[in-house]
Amino acid sequence: MNSILEYFKPKKWVILGGLAFGVLGALLVNWGNPGNMGTCVACFVRDITGALGLHQAGVVQYIRPEIIGFGLGALITALAFREWRPRGGSSPLIRFFLGAFAMIGTLVFLGCPVRLLLRLGGGDLNAVTGLAGLVFGIAVGVFFLKRGFSLGRAGKTHPLVGLIMPMILVGLLIFAIFETTKGLDIIKTSESGPGAMFAPLAVSIVVGLAVGFIFQRTRLCTVGAFRDVMLVRSTYLLSGIIAIVIGVLVTNYIVGNFADGGLVVNGRDIVYNWGFENQPVAHNDHLWNFLGMSLAGLAFILAGACPLRNFILSGEGDADAGVFILGLIAGAAFSHNFLLASSPNGIGTNTVIAVFLGLAFCLTVGFLMRQKA
Repeated sequence: MNSILEYFKPKKWVILGGLAFGVLGALLVNWGNPGNMGTCVACFVRDITGALGLHQAGVVQYIRPEIIGFGLGALITALAFREWRPRGGSSPLIRFFLGAFAMIGTLVFLGCPVRLLLRLGGGDLNAVTGLAGLVFGIAVGVFFLKRGFSLGRAGKTHPLVGLIMPMILVGLLIFAIFETTKGLDIIKTSESGPGAMFAPLAVSIVVGLAVGFIFQRTRLCTVGAFRDVMLVRSTYLLSGIIAIVIGVLVTNYIVGNFADGGLVVNGRDIVYNWGFENQPVAHNDHLWNFLGMSLAGLAFILAGACPLRNFILSGEGDADAGVFILGLIAGAAFSHNFLLASSPNGIGTNTVIAVFLGLAFCLTVGFLMRQKA
């Protein structure tokens, strides 16, 4: 087993993992998912939140099987490699609010760091502004880390605690299967908009499980990559992030998504172009793209990982990551119930208040929660 563990450590494997993830993220659009949204964690958590009736935005309601696969794939992989360790107790309440504000920030930009990479590889230049904001937020978080910021050490806990989030995902999978085969009145599914665009259930689950395996073995994290460069000058994770963008870009060109007139899949046009206008599920308000991702980047760094990495950690038995995910769900509900989220038409009615409130919370946490030497 140790020889197998060593086999996955070299940088070439994180690059190959990033390429594979990028290819799958691009292909999921051709298989049915919304444009430039093949594996967006924030968007998919928002859709699941709507499917459970926690918000009433009818165009973004669907149980996304990919999310289920991320967590369960990590669980299976962690068990196989004897890395499943139930743990928790590291400032869970703070993590909950960090998750909520992180989700608010991503829904202002209209995408988590994963979708930011997908949008870059799909020609959406609005993602450049979002990337600048993400890096800025991470840099502020690194400033706090260098000055002793910590949410405290997690401790070993009962195995049942580490299994709560995987059990929730199994429950969602059962809901998704029944919704696909028989229909359930208690589960909402969009009839139009992004929530009505989805790949076949089996394809989504298989891809999700594969992604869970890749990210568990490589430790890929979309915000940890930039943090490591700033903090310890390590480019290990960054090489995987660059590979994701390359994988998305090359795949989109190979399958014809950038071709004149685009591609028609299942009666739906997939047309990508380089620029700021007419991008799928995006807006070009650069200030709020920057500020939304600044809030998200800062919240992710203070919490220790990006949203996809938190799903992987929850599969490994980390209950604190599970609390962060619950915060993401709460943030999605608040964003759509209180008009905080953006749309292709621009930012929401109450976006400004929510973003500055979130920045104030994160800055307060960063300044106050420092361990003295």
